[in-house]
Amino acid sequence: MDTAQKDLTSLGDVIADLMTDGTLPFDPEDADIWKVWDQVIRSVQPELVGACGPSRIRQKRLQVTVTHPIYLQELRPWERQIRAALNRKLDRNAVLGIDFKVGSR
Repeated sequence: MDTAQKDLTSLGDVIADLMTDGTLPFDPEDADIWKVWDQVIRSVQPELVGACGPSRIRQKRLQVTVTHPIYLQELRPWERQIRAALNRKLDRNAVLGIDFKVGSR
């Protein structure tokens, strides 16, 4: 056997090291947020479809990236409605809070 092959770490060992407590560091169902985002934003603020979108979720806190600073002012008052619409659409309390930031989508 080649020396290089002896030094390789199996994929199972790498994954086991990443999940020290036996769970994933994220909820795989959170990917559904990206699937339903356009429907949700269309129902709450239809003029902003395409101007904003989810960029990450961590500990049930969703980060939404907007393409222009003016959209921050447009979306902040609607945070509660967007969050409620997302949770209804997902049929669970997936999002407890939303943070908006300016950036590219």
